[in-house]
Amino acid sequence: MSVTAEQLRDKLIREFQAEHVEVEDTSSNRCAASFKVLIVSSQFEGKPLLQRHRMVNTCLAEELKQIHAFEQKTLTPEQWEKQKSQ
Repeated sequence: MSVTAEQLRDKLIREFQAEHVEVEDTSSNRCAASFKVLIVSSQFEGKPLLQRHRMVNTCLAEELKQIHAFEQKTLTPEQWEKQKSQ
């Protein structure tokens, strides 16, 4: 079974108690092989970018086996508010 954007979104919200998650299927033919995600979670506070990305990769380890390309942006709630106001 292929991974869906909805499955990724639900898991990320649940695992990171995320206040905001966007998942976009960027596959050219929507074959669920390429995704772009934005995750806003207080669990990222005080952590460098590489550690945040490793946290996401660990969370989605099984799903990533089926995904060809995965782009992620990880923000704290404070960073998200600053970005929205720009």
